[in-house]
Formats: sequence, structure tokens, C-alpha cells
Amino acid sequence: MSTLDFATTIRARHSVRQFLPTPMTNAQIREIAEDARRSPSSTNTQPWSVHIVSGETMTRLKKRIMEKFEQGEFRSDFVYDQSKFGGIYEPRWREFYKAMFAANGVTRDDTEGRSKITRKNAEFYGAPHAAFLFMPDVGEGNVNAASDIGMYSQTFLLSLTARGFGGIPMLFLAMFADVVREELGISPDLKLLHAIAFGYPDQDAAINQFRSNRASVDETVTFYE
Repeated sequence: MSTLDFATTIRARHSVRQFLPTPMTNAQIREIAEDARRSPSSTNTQPWSVHIVSGETMTRLKKRIMEKFEQGEFRSDFVYDQSKFGGIYEPRWREFYKAMFAANGVTRDDTEGRSKITRKNAEFYGAPHAAFLFMPDVGEGNVNAASDIGMYSQTFLLSLTARGFGGIPMLFLAMFADVVREELGISPDLKLLHAIAFGYPDQDAAINQFRSNRASVDETVTFYE
């Protein structure tokens, strides 16, 4: 199978929000994992523990997460508070929500429409596969492990794109950490950072034409000579 060149891959990658039900083969998924395992990590600790679900396991997990979602039961291993992202960051996430809802044909006062979009998170956007990325609970070293897993995730996502597939990193699924651990029999010593839903993108879905804006290089990078 041919792959895209790096420049094309990095510019083509985007978060897929509607997948086809067609599953990838085990061999195809393993190729993605082979690419991702070459990601860099602090002192080569490779702190990622990746659990990929498909088939019947995915069906059971989706059902349990949906039940918890409908009951309003969320329990994550880490705290994420979007209100902390003020200053120059707040306009970025507010613009993202506005644009993403508009791409879904949902207005600001459409409460039901917004609820349906949120529900799609619990449905994994229809993806037939998901990778759950756990890390060891190492106290103050968590920031290093989280950084390493971020690099692993990017490699995983780029490999998907290069090979004609797609994915979306999902912090939302980390809000059901206990459910995932219980369903997959994972030790409580491992903490769920986030997940990646992946598969074949539905190229005909209008939402997959949506692209979020990026700050310019001059806004985010300072050069010194």
C-alpha cells in the first residue's frame, strides 16, 4: 500500500468526525501501531500503554459509555478545565466551537442540535476502532509521560492519514476512564489520558470538510539570531 509523502500528510491530517462502518484489517491496524511505536520518549521510557478496541469489544464499550453519558456520570483520571484557557487562548476555542457547530448546521440557540453533536462523541463518531492511551501513575513525572504520549498520538494520527485512513483524538472518552478500565481489565495503576477513534473517513459527510483555523507561525513561534 502506497503512502503519502510527509508534506502532504501533515497538511492533509484533520480530525475526522464521521466514519464509515467498514473496519480496517488487523494487519492495517498493526502497521499504524508499528509506525507509532517509533515515537520519541524521555530517556526511552515509552510510557504508553495502548489498548485498541474493535468488533464486539467496541460494541460493548460503546454501549456502556453511552449509558454513562446518558446518566450524566463522568469520571476522568485527570482534570481538564477549559475555563483555565483564558487570554489569547479563549478566542481560539470559542471560534472553534462556533465554526464547528456552524459546519454541523447548528446555531447558538439550538440546544437540541448541540446536544446531538455532543452525543456523537459518545458514539465515537461512528468509528469502528478506538485506541485508548494509558500512562503509568508516576506522580510528578506525569507531565513527561503525558508529553511522550502526545508524540505517540501524533505519530499514530499521521500514520493513519498517510495510509488513507483517518482519526480524531478524543479527550471526551477519557471522561469514562473507570468504565474503560473495567471493560478491558486494565490495572488501576494505569491512567487514561485520551483516546483516538479511527477508521475509514466518510468522505461524503459534510462535517469532514470542516477545518479548524490555525494561528500563524508569527503568532506562535519566536525566532532568535
